[in-house]
Amino acid sequence: MGLFDKLKGAVQAVTGGAATVTIEYPQALLLPGQPLRVRVTATSKGREVKSGGCFIDVAGTETAQVRNAMPTGYHGSEPGQKVPVDASDSGETFHQAFQIAPAFVLGSNETKVFEGAFQLPPGVQPSFQGKLCSHAWTLRGRIEAFGNDPDSGYLPFRVGLAQ
Repeated sequence: MGLFDKLKGAVQAVTGGAATVTIEYPQALLLPGQPLRVRVTATSKGREVKSGGCFIDVAGTETAQVRNAMPTGYHGSEPGQKVPVDASDSGETFHQAFQIAPAFVLGSNETKVFEGAFQLPPGVQPSFQGKLCSHAWTLRGRIEAFGNDPDSGYLPFRVGLAQ
């Protein structure tokens, strides 16, 4: 193994490029307390990957936007003049990692498929899109590895009202 091979391996670890990860889930709508089945596929990009397990990361985010807000103390070019501006803010309302597989080794160019399920606790905020605010849910498949964990990227899903 030459110096460039070692550097390439280090770059893959730092960037999460040691493996390709995809996630599949059959439902687009989930109710709190109801399990959502997922399938995560991980493929090594040439080198062995030692993983601490396969996880599903779930996040809920609330976003609010106000158009033509008049912030206190913000003035235009004229003394005492208030200039309207758009204001927005967002915050995470939920974040949890659900482990669906224990530690494993992904061999060189090997593909492994992990299946599991998770459920959101009762009382979480449902998905909605209003005029001024919204609440969105995303999930991703991830394998825990040295450096930056390879993952599928966050994908949307909807959460309905509990019955």
